[in-house]
Amino acid sequence: MDHAFEFRVLARDGAARRGVMTTPHGIVQTPAFMPVGTQGAVKGMTARDLRENGAQIMLANTYHLYLRPGDRLIARRGGLHRFIGWDGPILTDSGGFQAFSLGPRRRITEEGICFRSHLDGSEHLLTPELATDIQARLGSDVAMALDECLAHPATVDEARQSMERTLGWGRRCRERLRWLQSQPEGAVLEDGTTPLLTNRGQVQFGIVQGSVYPQLREESAQKTQAIGFDAYAIGGLSVGEPIDVMYETVAATSPLLPADRPRYLMGTGTPLDLFEAVARGIDLFDCVMPTRNARNGQLFTNQGPLNIKNACHAEDDRPVDETCRCYTCRHHSRAYLRHLFLAKEIGASTLNTLHNLHFYLDTLGRIRDAIMLGSYENLRRTFHQSYSLRPLS
Repeated sequence: MDHAFEFRVLARDGAARRGVMTTPHGIVQTPAFMPVGTQGAVKGMTARDLRENGAQIMLANTYHLYLRPGDRLIARRGGLHRFIGWDGPILTDSGGFQAFSLGPRRRITEEGICFRSHLDGSEHLLTPELATDIQARLGSDVAMALDECLAHPATVDEARQSMERTLGWGRRCRERLRWLQSQPEGAVLEDGTTPLLTNRGQVQFGIVQGSVYPQLREESAQKTQAIGFDAYAIGGLSVGEPIDVMYETVAATSPLLPADRPRYLMGTGTPLDLFEAVARGIDLFDCVMPTRNARNGQLFTNQGPLNIKNACHAEDDRPVDETCRCYTCRHHSRAYLRHLFLAKEIGASTLNTLHNLHFYLDTLGRIRDAIMLGSYENLRRTFHQSYSLRPLS
């Protein structure tokens, strides 16, 4: 771990940026997509699969790893990288969205999020300090500050209250990580434990909130930057707002963030979203769509999504996408993939996920190349012309 955090923009094409992000566990070429490894694993994939498919960085879920197997256990095993056998960069979320999504099993106050575990009903209080401590013990390269994700629609008063709570939590997260990193090896914390920092090079991203209100987004961007995070994310989108409103909010918020830091759009990621968000200055993405849809039998192609369970594929010897070079498309037919899916074979999820992740990661690779060549708008226009939102037969 001899790499300090750094971000450099190598090329621009309009607002689209081609960059490189350096972390303690390696380099990420941006724009980049982060496969979601909810419980320390991308469902159906091994670390080898991710590497061979071109994944540079993965996302892990703080909420789930805190509850099982526990962040302290992972710290005792040498940190998350060692525990899961992934030597590349890892970003961890704060756990706030998962706790928020528990609905009646959670209560939000200024102190934090009080929730009952979905596993055993036990009660927990996720404070900004605890969210920071958990991620420090996991040892991710990028830790996210705790934020409140507000559902859409929300009134301007509700959005302001949520934004201000997120700012308060963000200040506490930043203070906590700085304090943890200032402690000497072997220091004892107030609860009688040692900090168990497994990655002293960990950096922290702040999150801009404000729902769909431009004035709140601007205020949030300014005040979040004043806290002094290492980089910044746009949160609180893809929660039910119209797609054009989401794009408008990204377009208005992205230029408010530092030009010399990566910009992360949280939880957004249809293939068209990737193109549109890159065009608005976004560098990092995560979304469960390629993996979740794969398990449900929907595969992405350059012409649009394809439902492999449809009867028309029963005797189709073609690959999912004849232009794709992933393992699945090089070795298996639509007919075979349909058979595996209907037979509920485990291999169906693996092969479908291999394809979908390859599609996402390869698409970002083509986007990076186009930005370097100054031809991004042409690629974006061509993709819009060929990609159908209606599932292919």
